[in-house]
Amino acid sequence: MTSQQVRSGAARRVALGAALALVLATGAAACTSAPPPDPAAAALAAGLTSGDLAPVPWQGTTGATATTAYAAAVKGLGARSHTTTVASVTPDAQHDDRATATLTTTWVVGPAQSASGTATGTASGATSGTAPGTGSATTSASGPPAATTWRYTTTAGLTLVDGAWRVVWSPALIAPELTAGEALRIVTEAPKRADILGAGGTPLVTERDVYQVGIDKSRVAPAAAQASARRLAVVVGIDPAGYAKAVAAGGAKQFVIAVTLRRTDPMLKKVEAASPTIDGAARVPLTLPLAPTRDFARAILGSVGPATAEIIAKSNGTLTASDLVGIGGLEARYDAQLRGTPATRVEAVSTSAGGATVARTLFTAPAVVGIPLRTTLDQSTQFAAEAALRTTTTPAALVAIRPSTGEILAAANGPASGGLNLATDGRFAPGSTFKIISSLALLRSGLTPASPLPCTASISVDGKQFVNYDAYPSSGLGQIPLTTAVANSCNTAFISQHAKVDQAALASAAAALGFGVDLDLGFPAYLGSIPADATGTEHAASFIGQAKVAASPMVMATVVASVLAGHTVRPVLLPEWTPTAAAPTPAAPLTTAEAASLRQLLHAVVTSGSGRVLAPAGAEVAKTGTAEYADGAATKKYTWMVAGRGDLAVAVFVKDGISGSASAGPVVLSFLRGLAQDAATP
Repeated sequence: MTSQQVRSGAARRVALGAALALVLATGAAACTSAPPPDPAAAALAAGLTSGDLAPVPWQGTTGATATTAYAAAVKGLGARSHTTTVASVTPDAQHDDRATATLTTTWVVGPAQSASGTATGTASGATSGTAPGTGSATTSASGPPAATTWRYTTTAGLTLVDGAWRVVWSPALIAPELTAGEALRIVTEAPKRADILGAGGTPLVTERDVYQVGIDKSRVAPAAAQASARRLAVVVGIDPAGYAKAVAAGGAKQFVIAVTLRRTDPMLKKVEAASPTIDGAARVPLTLPLAPTRDFARAILGSVGPATAEIIAKSNGTLTASDLVGIGGLEARYDAQLRGTPATRVEAVSTSAGGATVARTLFTAPAVVGIPLRTTLDQSTQFAAEAALRTTTTPAALVAIRPSTGEILAAANGPASGGLNLATDGRFAPGSTFKIISSLALLRSGLTPASPLPCTASISVDGKQFVNYDAYPSSGLGQIPLTTAVANSCNTAFISQHAKVDQAALASAAAALGFGVDLDLGFPAYLGSIPADATGTEHAASFIGQAKVAASPMVMATVVASVLAGHTVRPVLLPEWTPTAAAPTPAAPLTTAEAASLRQLLHAVVTSGSGRVLAPAGAEVAKTGTAEYADGAATKKYTWMVAGRGDLAVAVFVKDGISGSASAGPVVLSFLRGLAQDAATP
């Protein structure tokens, strides 16, 4: 082989190697594809949800700039919850380095469904909303009010740069057709708040004409504002130092409210007379949802006022300090039902070259009016109850029930109760009013109203001595019938029978009269408690409503109502309330004969016993009660009186009283007389 042939072969091998390398390189290139655009779209959706757009791979801006622009654009929507998700990612058919991501964003722009539910049926019709362009509005009508959501779609351009997909920045990523310089804001207008109704549909809490009285700081020199505040506070009867401090803390031109007065309030005349002499004093007329009077069933109904910081924090951004909401009581528990859903509008706002504000509507949803809350409270009966309690100087409460229906006609708390709902949710030893239940247990053990019992000056159980109340008549001692033991409220006579009736039988008798059961009534309600197991001194003390026995005025009124009705009564305040579970049936229901015997026993209290004070008011049955409790080193008393007349049962509790007949009795008498006078008035 010549040298030329050798060189030619080598050249061919080099050429073949080069060709093969070219083929392999071309094949490898052909097998390599661009990364998918989906991760970039997902990063954008996550950033729009969290508000942090720094992790997004941007084209045309930086993460910091995009985050700042986003925050400024959505600031006007507040802290409302929202989410953005990727609906689809579509490659561009004409350009391999481009794709489009379709995003779906949902904002909660209206109040969410109340967790406490509603005491009425469902809303009549769903809320509807509109949004131009690609936006849409959805709400739920499962119960008033439903959450109002603004849902819309946006599109994001994706471009492949240096082997990585990037998102093309645009303000329209935030909301449909949003442009540079525009920001979103939400505008709401609350509908008229629904009323709380009483018996017969009478509006109890409804829109009433009022004046807000206060200091207008724009009309008084700063140095004189606090002095004016103190003077006005004296006129309207509030704390001068506290109000002066509030005025000082207010804005330079703020109107700082001192009190809100109904236009019928006599206090207004004092304000009108004093205002000309107090710099900055002003009255602002408006309407507010109010009860007939400032104190009318306030602990039960609650009130309506501006949303507090705590309420705003729990609202997920749907409430502001200018929104009126329920504060306490039924107004708070059923706030969502009563408040309804406000009309909602989302706008894109910008400023024109001339400085004017330009607003473009992106979404609207109409208001859904609230649904009234119906109660059984009778306005005239409630007024009579509050009038009867007006002179009490210690915590006190009165509850009146209609035995035939169980309807609560009045639930009043005295002026010294500190705003607490003692009437339906108080928890106190019932003392001798519990002897109504003990009497039923004794009747079931075989006794009759005529059965003799030993009423002694004292009796000892397991070393503990029990005595009668201080003023118990000595003439009432000895062997006396059960009727007299009830009428005179002889403690020792009842305790003498504790070995014949065990605690389980006592608890069973309590349940038959509606005491000690667990019911969800739709409002704060305590139906009493009694241990199912107790022996010795605890069991003996239970017979006279002490030890671990506790009751509310409402449940003691229920006990009397059950006696009058002849069956177990369940108290009702919200006639449309649907409980989560049915009321339990007593293991041993009250019989007609038992009820008749109890009425005989309790009638003797009025005719010849400790309830004689009620006879002039027509009371047919009654029972007094006194229970001692320790207050530090001092021993004080819970005092009670329960009574019945016709289709009415009433219970009165007075803390730190003298005795049931001396402290609670006059309140019951005043109440019954007040009702009689009201009925006689044409």
